Formats: sequence, structure tokens, C-alpha cells
Amino acid sequence: MTRTLFTPFRLKNVELPNRIVMAPMTRSKSPGGVPGEDVADYYARRAAADVGLLITEGTTVRRGGSSNDPNVPNFYKADALDGWSRVVSKVHANGGKIAPQIWHQGMVRKTGTGPEPDAPTDSPSGVTHTGKQILPEPTSADVDDMVMAFADAAAESKRLGFDTLEIHGAHGYLVDQFFWDAMNKRSDKYGGSLTDRASFGGDIIREIRKKVGPDHPIILRYSQWKQQDYTARLAPTPQELEAFLKVFVDAGVDCLHVSQRRYWEPEFPEIDGEHGLNGAGWAKKLTGLPTITVGSVGLNGDFEKSFAGEGAPRRSLDDLEARLDKGEFDLVGVGRAVLQDPEWAKKVKEGRFNEISDYNGKALATLY
Repeated sequence: MTRTLFTPFRLKNVELPNRIVMAPMTRSKSPGGVPGEDVADYYARRAAADVGLLITEGTTVRRGGSSNDPNVPNFYKADALDGWSRVVSKVHANGGKIAPQIWHQGMVRKTGTGPEPDAPTDSPSGVTHTGKQILPEPTSADVDDMVMAFADAAAESKRLGFDTLEIHGAHGYLVDQFFWDAMNKRSDKYGGSLTDRASFGGDIIREIRKKVGPDHPIILRYSQWKQQDYTARLAPTPQELEAFLKVFVDAGVDCLHVSQRRYWEPEFPEIDGEHGLNGAGWAKKLTGLPTITVGSVGLNGDFEKSFAGEGAPRRSLDDLEARLDKGEFDLVGVGRAVLQDPEWAKKVKEGRFNEISDYNGKALATLY
């Protein structure tokens, strides 16, 4: 049952050949922040093998404290941008579509680390997820520049020929830190209620729209869960989620990439039961926007073991296809399965399931 997975989908002005999206995965294989030919080949192999849209690993904005690792690619220096231009060319030459994931780590990056160790660490208010004040609260001018750093990266991505772009607003990194009440204690327009906290993401979207124009698609990735707290929930009810997402809809976002640990888990089981809509399903229902589901696709059912890279039997794709066929969501993000095997999508399309190996964390060490 993979018929719908391989039907075309139009995301604004971008025609995707199928519904499979390569999910963004940090690789740390770009010395000095510059993606080389091996990175370009890594993405091009997947473009040539039926991945409909590639979303790159997180690539950092021009704030000095945006990265904790000099091997994570950046998206603001000339040599790195030249490297990304070669990535785009190779992906397009193989018939693929590609988006950069624009990223800032925020307080996940410890002061004194990364390519610019002397740079301050950015945050909403200098407060950890446990409520401890460890940094001064950034000024309004600092926050405004954080917003513009995302917009500047987006402008570069369009100039380089990327087909669309994604804002990383999930998993406890900077944008998500603004959303999270545990870490955002600001008293200005970016602090307070969930919708006020969401306005940081809304302003990023608005400034990006000014840079890329009306037709270039903007994707926002968000998550309820955080690396620091798997049980965290930004919006514990559909009403709160609707208000949260409306901020981004009003700002002009085109697609929501809803990260959850396991795509088959219901977002609000108390509303529609244990087989109810997942996170992407609820986001689509509440906004009417296209959504991307993601979370252990092609892996086994144990998130922690899969995340740690332990091999285990994979889950059937039948229920995923059935949900897609019903229109619960529109696109499917596939991470580690595609990381391990660049031809995963092609093998699924051709029904060669016996040729697909179960995921093993050793793949993280390679850039194949």
C-alpha cells in the first residue's frame, strides 16, 4: 500500500513528484561550517532515488552563538553559501527539490563552544527549562536582530535557488524556547500568553516573507515535545493549539511540519480516542494548511532505541499510507531510514521491502 505516497503534491508554486520528504538530520560533516562535495553528493543521491523533497540538516544563522559545533554548516558566510550553491545544483541535476532548514540553537549551545566561542549565547530571557537564570535577558534590539538573522538566511536561500525553506521552531532550540513558558519569561511583546510567545515565530515568518516574496513557500517545523522534556506540551488542548497556530497562519506560513516522536500516536486521545488524529492531522484540521507528519517512519516502535541508533524490526507502512490516503496529512517526513539507505524511497516505491535493512545507529557515522 504505497500508492498515495508516490502521487504528486503542489506546495504553493513548487510541484513535488511525491509525498516523501527527507527530514532534517544534523550530520556535523561540514568542517568550518562549509558543506563540501561529499555533502552535495549525500543529498544528490537521495534526490536521484525518489525522495520528493529534501530538507537539509539544520544550518545556522548569522548570530555568533547560533551553533555549538564548528562542523555544523552555516548559512551566512560566503564560502558556506558557495557550498550550498553546489548542493542545490547537484540536487536539481538529479531532478530533486530542496529546502534548507534555518536554525539557531539558542541555549542548547553552551557559552564558549562552537565556531565563535567568544559570542554570547542567545535565549528568550536567559532562563533554563528548570527555571534557573544563568544569562542576562536579551534586549529588544538583540531579539529584533535574531528575527532578522532568520530573514537574511531565507533571502540567501532563495538567491541560491532553493525551492522552499524551513524554519526550525521545534525540539527546544531558540525559536521553540520563545514558545515555551518554562524558558520565556519576557515582559515585552514576546512574553506572556502562548500566542504572545508565538509572536517571535510569527515575526520571523513576516520578515522572511518580505525577503522571499509572495510565492516562495515557507515551512515551519514545531513540536510539543522538547529534547529537555519529552512530556512538555505547548498547547494541551485543541483550542490552545488553534490559537497558537493562527499566529503563524496570519503571518503567512505555507506548511506546518509537525514533529512528534511516533507518527501513529494521537495528539488528543481524550478527544478522538487512541486512533485519533496525530499532530499533523490536528494542525491540518485547525488551519487548513498542508502538513508534514514525521516521527519514526520506517523504524521500529521504540522511539528511544531508534533515537539512540539501536537496530530493531521496523513498523509496517500500511497505516501511514491509509492515513495519507484519507487526507489526515499531506506529506511524510522520513529521517533515519533515508539516512541509512539513500534508496529507501525507491525501494518502497518498487515494493523491494526485502532489500531494506533495519536501521542501525552506525549509519550516523557516515555521510553516504
